[in-house]
Amino acid sequence: MKEDLLLIPQRIRELREILDIDKQTMASKLGVTYEQYCSYEDGSTDIPISMLYDVAAILNVSFTVLLTGDQPRMDSICIVRKGEAIKVDRYDGYSYEDLSYNFIGRVMEPMLVTIEPTEKPVEKISHHGQEFNYVLSGTIKITVGARETVLKAGDSIYFNPALPHSQAAVGDRATFITVINDF
Repeated sequence: MKEDLLLIPQRIRELREILDIDKQTMASKLGVTYEQYCSYEDGSTDIPISMLYDVAAILNVSFTVLLTGDQPRMDSICIVRKGEAIKVDRYDGYSYEDLSYNFIGRVMEPMLVTIEPTEKPVEKISHHGQEFNYVLSGTIKITVGARETVLKAGDSIYFNPALPHSQAAVGDRATFITVINDF
């Protein structure tokens, strides 16, 4: 799956070049250093999901195009059967499945997230919009700003993702649905 993940920076580079946008301009629009942007585009650093939304907006393409290289096709209904979602392994112990990848013009991103417990500190991220998480299995420690909360299966949280936040599995593997409106 790591090979598939490397296709995302390749698509970004190709689209950026087609649109004649230089790397410095992309870095500036994304609010990152030139060096950081280059590490995203060459695949040496994982691109945070929130950054992928921003890249898609700058390149005027859907999030799906970055993930799959293909345009969404459905405009009134999109059914994703079990096992057919677009799966992305973000890094060891964290993967998600895009549950709406084939819907044109969507204004939210519902995803099934699976996280494994880790000894490493989980990096906090932030992005625009609003976020909702609903725990399906396991236990998750979610940090939003300075506040830590433990959620178990059946618990949910709705929060402002502009605040730095992270999710970590407590004990065993955990799964949750996240719905992000980042538009």
